[in-house]
Amino acid sequence: MSMAVVGMIAGMALGFAGYFGGFGAFLLVAALGAVGFVAGRFLEGDLELGDFFRSRDERRR
Repeated sequence: MSMAVVGMIAGMALGFAGYFGGFGAFLLVAALGAVGFVAGRFLEGDLELGDFFRSRDERRR
């Protein structure tokens, strides 16, 4: 599945949440989508847990 299709589905989900549930539901769906994205990247191995806790200077070395 291409990233354009994934983006379209995410946009539609946010649109439905905003229309039927209001702004609070929109924010909830957006936040849970971001958490799911980070968890998916972590499980695929594209992201390491240490990336969140290292200082900026250590990444450049």
